[in-house]
Amino acid sequence: MQRRVFKKNPFHAIISGVAPFLFSALIIGALFFGFNAAEESSRAEGVRLLEETIMRVAIHSYAVNGHFPESIEYIIENYNVYVDRSRFLVHYQVFASNMLPDIMVFELN
Repeated sequence: MQRRVFKKNPFHAIISGVAPFLFSALIIGALFFGFNAAEESSRAEGVRLLEETIMRVAIHSYAVNGHFPESIEYIIENYNVYVDRSRFLVHYQVFASNMLPDIMVFELN
């Protein structure tokens, strides 16, 4: 009776040795991509919230006082709105006291 000897496939040995490292790299890459996406979403949300807050304060001031605040400094001082000047640039331009001001918030890099 003849014995059959099975040789190990060298390709199988390489795959079984490299597969755990590839899987780990894939998981780490997915986590890294997820964290970056979450951070970018958080930054965009911060800009949107600050712009919305300034707009609401301006409208509230108009409803109470009959005119829009003349500057962003007035809003910060009198309405306790916190603007992180190292992170955000706020464009607040009033055309007339009875017209909605132009409000834009930009994130500084």
